[in-house]
Amino acid sequence: MKNQTVLSEFLLIGFSSLHQFQFYLFMSFLLIYLMTLTWNLLIFLLIITDSHLYTPMYFFLGNLAFIDICCSSVTTPRMIFDLKTQSLKISMLECCIQCSAFTFLVSTEALLLGVMSCDRYAAICHPLRYMTIMHWNMCVRLASVVWNVGLIYGVFHALYIFTLKYCDSNIIHSFFCDLPQLLLISCGDNSIYNFLIFSLEGLYSVFPFLITFGPYINILRTVLRLKGKSSRWKAFSTCTTHFSVVFLLYGSGFINYFSPKSSHSLVDNNLLSVFYTIISPLLNPVIYSLRNKEIKDALRRTAHKMKL
Repeated sequence: MKNQTVLSEFLLIGFSSLHQFQFYLFMSFLLIYLMTLTWNLLIFLLIITDSHLYTPMYFFLGNLAFIDICCSSVTTPRMIFDLKTQSLKISMLECCIQCSAFTFLVSTEALLLGVMSCDRYAAICHPLRYMTIMHWNMCVRLASVVWNVGLIYGVFHALYIFTLKYCDSNIIHSFFCDLPQLLLISCGDNSIYNFLIFSLEGLYSVFPFLITFGPYINILRTVLRLKGKSSRWKAFSTCTTHFSVVFLLYGSGFINYFSPKSSHSLVDNNLLSVFYTIISPLLNPVIYSLRNKEIKDALRRTAHKMKL
């Protein structure tokens, strides 16, 4: 029987083939990362400091901005470092931490978007009882559940990853450690573990999907029953930004994880991953700031205070 050496480090070769574009990729991703931090941190600080934004919707939006900061910081700095130094090596411990942290943050964001859908449902379908339903204790409890469930899910993935053995290849065809990529290079009989993890992921994916899109059925019914186009547009416009962010997360995630990989080249697959992991956290605050009058007003008030 052939001896197998258990590997302790991996090579992230995501963009290593694009030698002539390394500098441009480095500068582009560095700029995107700085913009992501700036926009999300700005929205997060606005929500904390501006009393006009002390509402349930902006409380959850502040959580979303914080998640996007963390999610981008899990993958982008490492990729920027690799592009600059050409050091593609990453230890197994670092890889497992990155993979489980990314899973934790994305799963938390999916649940948070579901909670935000329920918040929009309460605001549009039960406007007179909105503050009774979404009182501050309820908001804090919902946020706590979202973060704790996401953390448990991330820890489960971390434990699962540590049970895998990597014997034959240490090459990861991506710029970060993602669970599907780790499963491809793992060795041994992992059929039971794979069945359990994919069953859990299937259940976990369905639940946030239902609580995210389910309330929109009742929202649409309520909006269509309103008299006058202006009333319908005003009611529906309160959740268009949220729906845009939901569509961005689920759309990019579906293309990245469920589209046939054989139909894409290695570069195409990495570009899809870039959009899902790096571009999405940048676009979320842009969508909210450009399409939200209250955010714009908060920015004006902050700018005016800084001038005084």
